[in-house]
Amino acid sequence: MSKRVVIIGAGFGGLGAARALLQQGITDVTVLERAGSVGGVWRDNTYPGAACDVPSPLYSWSWATNPGWGRRYSEQPEILGYIQETAAREGLLDLVRTGVEVTSVTYDEQALTWHVAAAGGESWTADLVVSAVGQLSNPVIPDLPGTDTFDGPAFHSAEWRHDVDLTGKRVAVVGTGASAIQFVPGIVDRVSAMTVFQRSAPYVIPKPDQAYRPRHHRAFERFPALLATERRSWFWLTEVFNGALAGDSPATKPLMAALRSVWRLGLRAQVRDAGLRARLVPDYELGCKRLLFSNHWYPALARDHVDVVTEKVTAVEPTGVRTSDGVLHEADVLIWGTGFAATDFLAPMTVTGVGGADLHERWADGARAHLGLAVPDFPNLFCVYGPNTNLGGSSIINMLEAQAAYIAQVARRIADGDARAVVVRREVAQAYDTEMQSRLSTSAWAGCSSWYVDGPRITTNWPGQVAEYQQRTATVDWDELEVIS
Repeated sequence: MSKRVVIIGAGFGGLGAARALLQQGITDVTVLERAGSVGGVWRDNTYPGAACDVPSPLYSWSWATNPGWGRRYSEQPEILGYIQETAAREGLLDLVRTGVEVTSVTYDEQALTWHVAAAGGESWTADLVVSAVGQLSNPVIPDLPGTDTFDGPAFHSAEWRHDVDLTGKRVAVVGTGASAIQFVPGIVDRVSAMTVFQRSAPYVIPKPDQAYRPRHHRAFERFPALLATERRSWFWLTEVFNGALAGDSPATKPLMAALRSVWRLGLRAQVRDAGLRARLVPDYELGCKRLLFSNHWYPALARDHVDVVTEKVTAVEPTGVRTSDGVLHEADVLIWGTGFAATDFLAPMTVTGVGGADLHERWADGARAHLGLAVPDFPNLFCVYGPNTNLGGSSIINMLEAQAAYIAQVARRIADGDARAVVVRREVAQAYDTEMQSRLSTSAWAGCSSWYVDGPRITTNWPGQVAEYQQRTATVDWDELEVIS
């Protein structure tokens, strides 16, 4: 029996889920994308220097390895091209409807179906819904006095204004996270002056990047096992790091100590000024936030026309940014490098389940989902890149593929007529959530104040290694699910 599946989002997660469903013979699949094309964060983030911080042989679909990567750490245009070309080759683009902003997803208890409504008035009926909107899709700009009063161009790094010429301009950058460490070096040579406002310094270590030459491409094409070996090598190396973050690896202490030494040596070698160097020392333990990789961040901050300000930003004024010490830092352009609403899962959609249950109310004190995928009272609704499935290291695509395969197994059983709907049992979801929070309480993220955390809960990160998650999702445990016939 044909079953209708609606996937919301056409990035790595949504397209991967669509492909997994097709592999299971589920062909009535519609992918709804609010933007004008596929690609997710790699379509949206076009700022100078945008690149991946995971090696591309690993940061790619396992079923679409690419012997032609230009660099070990590929840049945004190449990753976007890979997504688009792979989606076209696999026939996934034919499933995608672009320019569709989903506003609500509502469960019909009588029909056991979902009603998916969009801003333009269109709607879809689905037997199964997959949310693949990601954790890094909604940029955040701090709610500061005067944010809208700035006289010059002001924009978020995820909404880069390529029409703004930065040449000779005084630029204010608020934020020092994963995006800022790429775009600050990317624009530093163009501007006349730059002020970087830092709330907390990141740990930044050298990036072992390299360009792949024609000889590499020939070798990868002629001997596919070489590319597979590089992929496996990076996987297991990042697994060691994941285990260290989780605190369940015997390599935890020596690895963290080694990484601290690499960071400290890099900082000292690249920043000669002792005062600036002191400002760039993080005030939290390594692993509390994502470890960042760059060969250009510290040298950029050490430039004579760059100033790093650690006083709290208190307001934006027409001519600049004011800090808690009363100083107005004048600027011509303001760039927000302040990240994303990572803990606002599925926002801004409203999601209504059995008995009128509101998913966002259910998650008012922090999102949670069994295996990061399923929530009680929301039958046949699954999340890709849901709560507690993010990684402090390694490639998220491995997690996305595991989730897609799990969802496709459920869809196949429903299509076979063995069930009309499935929903995770309440006690199973509660036990899983208790396990997650218990394990996370002893991890590197415990006690951190960062985007991983939503109040007292750690809502985004997975507390173990990728291999464990792959094992736990490889085969659906039907005893964990209530089957509705």
